[in-house]
Amino acid sequence: MVNGKVLIYGGRGALGATCVQYFKNNNWWVGCIDLAENESADCNIVVERDADWVTQEQGVLSKVESSLNGDKLDAVICVAGGWAGGNAKKDLAKNSDLMWKQSVWSSAISATVGANHLKAGGLLALTGANPALAGTPGMIGYGMAKAAVHQLTKSLAGKDSGLPENALVVSILPITLDTPMNRKWMPNADFGTWTPLEFIAELFHKWTTGSDRPTNGSLVKLVTENAKTELVFAE
Repeated sequence: MVNGKVLIYGGRGALGATCVQYFKNNNWWVGCIDLAENESADCNIVVERDADWVTQEQGVLSKVESSLNGDKLDAVICVAGGWAGGNAKKDLAKNSDLMWKQSVWSSAISATVGANHLKAGGLLALTGANPALAGTPGMIGYGMAKAAVHQLTKSLAGKDSGLPENALVVSILPITLDTPMNRKWMPNADFGTWTPLEFIAELFHKWTTGSDRPTNGSLVKLVTENAKTELVFAE
């Protein structure tokens, strides 16, 4: 007997795969939405990489509906995304387009999945970014995309957003995640200031089960110091 059903958008990435495994270990049915399959998931929905936004949304919605077979989801968790640097001098449109596809498209599609398939009181979790609360001149495309996710979170928390009754929408705002790739490219960094992936997976699990939930529409900064992570709510 499973505890419930969750969908992880971006379930093949470092954070997403950790979330898939955490929920699986706690006896949940877990679906993965990504550009490739996660063998640990109960269901895989593979997004067409070169499809436009509307086609991606339609494809994901259709596959989610058939996979659920009339059941509802306890949570839709979007941890898809990426990073690109750069200012306005070169490749601004190129970098912004990539960031928009990775962060905004996935978040908006997750919102549509949530509006159609979440239970009343279910969780929709998105991934913003702490730097995007202010200007990001060295990574403009990234900052714009993540700021859009923040705005989407606030909009979805409002009346008549389309989400089910009493649904919780929240965005986590990481600073630096403790991933293998970050360790590879920043080997001399202070890892004690990086947020462990397992902490985030556990946090999502708590919120899914109704424990220690933040206020609807919250932007939750993950601040890690001396290997201890605290939740700080953005204004």
